[in-house]
Amino acid sequence: MIELQHLAKRYGDRVAVRDLSLEVAEGELLVLLGGSGCGKTTTLKMINRLIEPSAGSVRVDGDDVSQLATHELRRRMGYAFQQVGLFPHLTVGENIGITPSLLGWTDDAIRHRVDELLALVELDPETTRDRDPSELSGGQQQRVGVARALAAKPRVMLLDEPFGALDPLTRGRLQDSFIRIRRDLGVTAVFVTHDMVEALRLGDRIAVLHNGCLVQVGTPGTLLREPANDYVRQLLDTPRREARLVDSLLSHGPGPDSR
Repeated sequence: MIELQHLAKRYGDRVAVRDLSLEVAEGELLVLLGGSGCGKTTTLKMINRLIEPSAGSVRVDGDDVSQLATHELRRRMGYAFQQVGLFPHLTVGENIGITPSLLGWTDDAIRHRVDELLALVELDPETTRDRDPSELSGGQQQRVGVARALAAKPRVMLLDEPFGALDPLTRGRLQDSFIRIRRDLGVTAVFVTHDMVEALRLGDRIAVLHNGCLVQVGTPGTLLREPANDYVRQLLDTPRREARLVDSLLSHGPGPDSR
């Protein structure tokens, strides 16, 4: 469904992404994982041409995206990101329905789709549809952002740390919800995160980037069993250390400095 061939992005003398080749199968969720500045968000934005590559090519469903008008390309994809970006002067329903409206859907079709998606992300259409975004909690706004990304029935979704700013409980619930939604709809997705636990939980495969280069790509199990180098191993050690800390606290109780 998505094919990146020798993709690169340079800003003057700085190389943000270097000779990156990846494929994402139909229905797969590929996580782009790495620390700040590794090139993961730049790579994601080159897929829908929010950033134009310096070299290489991107194909989506067989089409070279450089040959498509940007507005046509972006309407074919859902895009969700951490800051949500809901339009404050539009209601929740109007935010979700904006792309179908641009595509010429009828008012009845848009309203039906809005209500369908609000129910899908576990928000009550009757009490949510006509509210302003400012009336919603952060978690509710993020759910609306996911619904908006799905509004035009895209086959591809791009997600840039969409749950990164949320508290752990809300984040966990939204991850559960997104796993269910993606399974039900069969959407192909590329998901950016720097959180190893989130990557392991959501990804069918994980592509680890470091200094703009692809370090390793594989299933969560493969990365856990066979990390390609010390960088990947250090990323995987983080959730392991956290798990060991929890086990230690459960086994021995809080230490003297845990007041």
